[in-house]
Amino acid sequence: MGLSIVHGIVRSYGGAITVDSQVGAGTTFTIFLPVAKGELKETDKESASLPRGTERLLLVDDEPVIVDIYTQMLGRLGYRVVARTDPLEALDVFRIDPESYDLVVTDMTMPKMTGDKLAVEVLRIRPDIPVILCTGFSEQMTEAKALEIGIKGFIMKPIARTEITHKIRNALDDHKAHGEKAEA
Repeated sequence: MGLSIVHGIVRSYGGAITVDSQVGAGTTFTIFLPVAKGELKETDKESASLPRGTERLLLVDDEPVIVDIYTQMLGRLGYRVVARTDPLEALDVFRIDPESYDLVVTDMTMPKMTGDKLAVEVLRIRPDIPVILCTGFSEQMTEAKALEIGIKGFIMKPIARTEITHKIRNALDDHKAHGEKAEA
């Protein structure tokens, strides 16, 4: 798992990471997480303030740990998540029934197919679906380039839990608002 991903996860829980590296001796990463006091409950203030939904999302990331974390988190918020670690497999799943998805969230850097290329293919099949692209530092992809492709949301890694949940909710709500105007 990339260090930026780990950093984002640790930071979203109020933690920190230190690094101690010595030539010839190796590197030690120490992760500090806050101590939970009392009984741990999902309904803490931050979780209670996270936007919820019931929509069906297609989540694509080549890191199984990331897929597991976001599938669980988004599932707890009410979303129905279909997750894939292979972008070509995700595209095949999408092609089978594109109308069954309300939003696609994809990583940028993946083997076999990058997230921007996946987004282009998904939008070719269904031009109205909102797509959110997640990426670390990249000279190849900027928010402006993502918007030109038709991507509705752009998130830089490391990704905080509040950021991704709000981006998802905003993209879904914006899509619904524009869809209702088009039908009227």
